[in-house]
Amino acid sequence: MCLFFCEKDQKRGVYLTLEEFFKENPEVAVAFSGGVDSACLLYAAKAAKARVKAYYVKSEFQPEFELQDARRMAQELEVELCILEVSVLSEEKVRKNPKDRCYDCKRLMFNAIAEAAKRDGFSVLLDGTNASDQAEDRPGMRALQEFSVLSPLRQCGLKKEEIRRLSKEWGLFTWDKPAYACLATRISTGEEITSEKLRATQEAESYLFSLGFRDFRVRRYGNGARLQIIKEQLPLLMTCRQEILERLKTWYETVLLDLEVRG
Repeated sequence: MCLFFCEKDQKRGVYLTLEEFFKENPEVAVAFSGGVDSACLLYAAKAAKARVKAYYVKSEFQPEFELQDARRMAQELEVELCILEVSVLSEEKVRKNPKDRCYDCKRLMFNAIAEAAKRDGFSVLLDGTNASDQAEDRPGMRALQEFSVLSPLRQCGLKKEEIRRLSKEWGLFTWDKPAYACLATRISTGEEITSEKLRATQEAESYLFSLGFRDFRVRRYGNGARLQIIKEQLPLLMTCRQEILERLKTWYETVLLDLEVRG
């Protein structure tokens, strides 16, 4: 296995290599989303010959393609995958969608993972947080601390760009997968989250994916949709403009283009 050197000095809680981390933690449970970071982490654990099991939480906030990607990656790496169903909308505070909603959601998810991992004989729980992630911008990191979740990619100083490079070298299909925040992030803070709103988001974004769009968002704006796309895909948007309007109005009253973001 390759060595991945960290720019930080070695100290308590910081490892110079992933190899070193898994030598000290040879049996691990991985909170697995099917995304770039957790796939990289799962591969590293497998390559280090650690005893590892992946845990995917299926909730109202995850689109179907994420589960499909998680299954595919676990199969390719020959890692056992446990799928846990958690209804995050059963928690009133999550439904009310306050600024720290992510904390309550992560608490529910990691509680389910921690319990399942414990039953399977794992005492060390990992997630794919990397060195590019800013703790102050992520209320969910508080939940990670409460459940003593370790983040080897972050501890080894690995940032997103390096993780993508390594993933490509390792032949992981996730290496260029666009970042994808959960469906709840499409609904403005303070607006109640419902299964109907989440379903509209998933259907609209699935449709745009089918047209060839990548790295975009369909955000809810009142009863309308606000599209956020990268500037390189504006020509595609204009080519499919009428078709997109007709299809998205199945779920939204209006369809707007946000010109200030994702450019």
